[in-house]
Amino acid sequence: MNDIWVTFAILLLAVVAFVWNRIPVGIVAIGVALALYLTGVLDFEQTLAGFGDPVIVFIAALFVVSEGLDATGVTTWAGQQLVQRAGTDRRRLVTLVMILVAIVTALISVNGAVAALVPMVVVLCIRVKQVPSQMLMPLAFGAHAGSLLVLTGTPVNVLVSELAADAGARPIGFFEFGLVGLPLVVGTILIVVLFGPRLLPRREADHVPRDLSAHAQTIATQYSLPDVTGLLNRETGLTEVVVPPRSSFVGETVFPGMVTDSGDLVVVAIQRAGEDLGQTELASGDVMLLRGTWDALDLNTADPNVVVVDAPQTIRSQAVPLGPRAGYAIAVLVAMVVMLATGIVPPAIAALIAACAMVLLRVLSVSQAQRSISWTTLILVGGMIPLSTAITTSGAAELLANGLVEAVGASSPYLLLLGIAVVTAVLGQLISNMATALIVAPIAIAIATETGISPLPLLMGVAVAAAASFLTPVATPANTMVMGPGGYRFGDYWKLGLPLLVLFVAVATLLVPVIWPFHP
Repeated sequence: MNDIWVTFAILLLAVVAFVWNRIPVGIVAIGVALALYLTGVLDFEQTLAGFGDPVIVFIAALFVVSEGLDATGVTTWAGQQLVQRAGTDRRRLVTLVMILVAIVTALISVNGAVAALVPMVVVLCIRVKQVPSQMLMPLAFGAHAGSLLVLTGTPVNVLVSELAADAGARPIGFFEFGLVGLPLVVGTILIVVLFGPRLLPRREADHVPRDLSAHAQTIATQYSLPDVTGLLNRETGLTEVVVPPRSSFVGETVFPGMVTDSGDLVVVAIQRAGEDLGQTELASGDVMLLRGTWDALDLNTADPNVVVVDAPQTIRSQAVPLGPRAGYAIAVLVAMVVMLATGIVPPAIAALIAACAMVLLRVLSVSQAQRSISWTTLILVGGMIPLSTAITTSGAAELLANGLVEAVGASSPYLLLLGIAVVTAVLGQLISNMATALIVAPIAIAIATETGISPLPLLMGVAVAAAASFLTPVATPANTMVMGPGGYRFGDYWKLGLPLLVLFVAVATLLVPVIWPFHP
């Protein structure tokens, strides 16, 4: 069996494993790289080259920058401003929510934006007496559209820009993505506003996030505390834990003001059946109010001997005001954008400078920066880059390109672009859009080489179609995030997702070549 068919077999097995979703995606990606090495399709250096690619460094550094914005409360503050100003008109609410999530996505990524704004949007729905199912899917879909506003909106954009340069064209500029991203955001909002009420379910969720925006006042009242604002800030917080039956803490002596055995937390107050206690032996059902750094609260409240009332990070994201170092975080972001837009340093260097600045300016601790990095994403990219290389070097990309050219004819680059966009969009409903881009991009480049057209429109078509992950809740983590709070079922997504998918494929096929011509 030659290298082409070995590569096809590994590709097919990878797609099946991704769709099956029983094996962690990182393990699948590593397995792909190892299979290509063990079958002799790639040599040792090619197999591991993905993990040393500048794209990996760029993406990792962007995670740190995103965490800086989230940790200082910038994203939460933006959501709170929306809650305060949105009013009650449904069309206005949906429009503002989608504009906000598109902007936040452009700055910190799809998943980060949706995760940060879901609680805010649920609170908004409760306050204006709207069912969350009418708002949360538009939130996720607006984030997908917003990912194409700038280079940093999604790792796919970074990958496509790098591949364009490697293919002999040029990198795609930081704001250049917005030439298609802005029309897509506008079109997505129009479709959701006009057709959303009929295509979205009106269904109550079984569980919705609690409104913790007034948590400081609630705690002060519950425990008769005069002031909790030195106690609830970006660095330190408060959380309540309940002592469950059979806890090892039952019978231990505690008192307000004592330091826990770990040395990280202070017991602020103790209650039993709503009554404040002084020194006491803990009993099942007692509630303790604990104070410490957010990291310490996260670590220590994971103990199975206590039950957390509200997760510390949920409290932090909703109840804590804009942090004192928010200005530094915004300044670092602006500086990174300037470096990326002007191209004075390579993208990976710009992102590394910004990530280091977040730590040096004490916006983030070293441990926060390390935890912010999604290792699953990095392993997925690093492991799938060798497959992308194999598709090119084995001749598989050329074979597929020739087949597509023969099927639609070399005289119609629009049909070639349509074929690329449709393949990307279909795969993107089944596996991650990054994995999809890594599979399809080499084929797009091979088609460009075969037909003598520019690779830029084909690669941008891949980027646009890869963002059109609308038809299933498992297409992206953002789609999955809104499923529970929105009370959605698997079959709810395609109804609104299908017209949006058609919009994205149409933009990829018709608008992209206008901006990036086939024959520059």
